[in-house]
Amino acid sequence: MSEKVLVDNVTTIFGPSPKKQALPLVQEGVSKDEILRRTGHVVALADVSFSVPEGEVFVIMGLSGSGKSTLVRCINRLIEPTTGKISIDGQDVLSADKDKLRLIRRTKMAMVFQHFALFSHKTVLYNAAFGLKAKGVNKKERQERARNTLRIVGLEEWGDRYPGSLSGGMQQRVGLARALTTDPDILLMDEPFSALDPMIRRQMQDDLLKLQESIQKTVVFVTHDLDEAVKMGNRIAIMRDGRLIQVGTPEDIVTHPVDSYVEEFVQDVNRGHVVSVGTVMRTDQEFVLGQDTVEIARQRLKDIKGNTLYVVNDEGKPVGLVTLDILDQAKGNGTDSLAEILQTDFPKVNANASLREAYSMFSGMLPLAVVDDEGNLVGQASPLDIIVGLQ
Repeated sequence: MSEKVLVDNVTTIFGPSPKKQALPLVQEGVSKDEILRRTGHVVALADVSFSVPEGEVFVIMGLSGSGKSTLVRCINRLIEPTTGKISIDGQDVLSADKDKLRLIRRTKMAMVFQHFALFSHKTVLYNAAFGLKAKGVNKKERQERARNTLRIVGLEEWGDRYPGSLSGGMQQRVGLARALTTDPDILLMDEPFSALDPMIRRQMQDDLLKLQESIQKTVVFVTHDLDEAVKMGNRIAIMRDGRLIQVGTPEDIVTHPVDSYVEEFVQDVNRGHVVSVGTVMRTDQEFVLGQDTVEIARQRLKDIKGNTLYVVNDEGKPVGLVTLDILDQAKGNGTDSLAEILQTDFPKVNANASLREAYSMFSGMLPLAVVDDEGNLVGQASPLDIIVGLQ
């Protein structure tokens, strides 16, 4: 997966003499509030670095004043950084002249704002096609492409209407369609759903995730809502006072917060939706069909003080399970082949499934067979493992 966006040591300071008065203090690690007190300059971003691979939804989140909106606007140079480097597909954005910057903005990225910024006196179709008009595309082609994008966002029948006749969620879909019509590589989304009612907001989140499955854009998504960040992001960057505190997957951040600030931030997150089965599974060595015998299986279960283990074929795929009771009964009957005593009806779950999904799959007290994307056994998870993981 290639690197699409690179932000390297970006610092953004507002004030009359940022490089001379404030930048040395930022580099010394002086706090934002102290720099403001001593110099009158506002530090919006301080030494921020991250990269976004192609096709990823990268979420930037933090409280008001954390610098998240400034950061996303630095990517397309709506705000000029004081120092640092920003590149798109390896192309230096900050050194681009006006013509090159205009070309980058028109061909590489599009922005979706919190407020829809639609032309109220123009039709939905006109609004969706506006980016192409700015690029000089002829009317027939831009309308054709805009109609196709409206179909993608579920507004195919609304092209001749005006924004005032649409709900808030539908207006935001028009804003999204306008961005998508230009077919950008990168979508910059600054709190795009925060002005919507909760139910409409959830629907828009679902719609965007479903759409992303097919369009596979690189998305930089800004939000102040952790639940939204966890739901939308492949990775999350948490900001505080202009600095990047932690970058990781939603699961990384919830299970391994780097400090007390992040820990407090994530304390109310529903772990059942975020933590994967692979995080809590046990990796006791499975039995292999045709190699391990009943006696070997009995002894190993006793050694690990366990009751159940899965049996795999020579390809590593689970074919059944055995319990200590089954093995004891087999020994009493003189049976030494696992193939003859396997319980082949067993629950199975992907290691990437959430704890919530896994919990719904239990049948009695049998552990789940945990498999990878190829169907190979990678572990097992009992109800108790899941419950502990939810704590």
